[in-house]
Amino acid sequence: MAGFRNRWRKPKLRKKYGFPTIFIQAISAFILNSYFYVFKRPSLYQGKGKGLICPSLNCYSCPLAYTSCPIGIMQHFAIIRQFPYYLLGWLGLVGVTTGRAQCGWICPFGLIQDLLYSIGRIRLKLPKWTIYIKYVVLFGMIPLSFITLDPVFCEYICPAGTLEAGIPQVLWISDYRQLVGHLFVLKVSILVIIVLLSILIKRPFCRTLCPLGAFYSIFNKISVMRMKVDMDRCIECDLCQEVCPMDIKIYENPDSLECIRCNKCIRICPTNAISVEIFGKEKRLESKLVVKKRE
Repeated sequence: MAGFRNRWRKPKLRKKYGFPTIFIQAISAFILNSYFYVFKRPSLYQGKGKGLICPSLNCYSCPLAYTSCPIGIMQHFAIIRQFPYYLLGWLGLVGVTTGRAQCGWICPFGLIQDLLYSIGRIRLKLPKWTIYIKYVVLFGMIPLSFITLDPVFCEYICPAGTLEAGIPQVLWISDYRQLVGHLFVLKVSILVIIVLLSILIKRPFCRTLCPLGAFYSIFNKISVMRMKVDMDRCIECDLCQEVCPMDIKIYENPDSLECIRCNKCIRICPTNAISVEIFGKEKRLESKLVVKKRE
């Protein structure tokens, strides 16, 4: 099996199997953050697009953003003491349809973590228990926002918001620099830690802290889009884990709550054992790394 791993590490194969996902991620990030009028006049976009909820984590206050962040809206409804029917309906529809696929194909901060990890040389593993922290964050931020009347996650934790909104606004709008204090330093420190960890560990924020990823993961076992592994073909070479942004072995649990449906495992599987099902119909992408199936 080492031979297949060595072949994967060749630049041509890495480019071939890694390009489609990153290409779509980059296009998605550009579309979500393309309000370039801000360079003429420092201001946030306040048009009709802000009434739309981004399916992934993308800060409302980003100067380039056209849409609203679902996590920010979730906390907003907790603060004003109203039930978010539209929000949960929209997120539920996305989750039932694709599970966590938007984490793998759309999320700008997921793209940033993937790119950071690609430049690293030292590789570390996350303890398994850390993946449950994001559920504590998801179910903890709502009552905290309800009690404190503050968007707790956005205000004190979210590194995506710091990168996309906090730092750009401070650099772009001189009046905001006077407001920089201990809270801003705390958030920048969290961002720096996440950036450094992303060079060493696959998607540390997505796997441990992201409340939206925790929400979507609930739908992975019931979504229209599902992963499938033919164990008669699978040779358990673990190439799927090597290319997986979430560091999982898809053959152990095709409906894993951590799977973000990026399909990198499908493109690298040497026996074509992995496929995706949509409405029960199997969609298979043939790989050139083909070996004989297991007897």
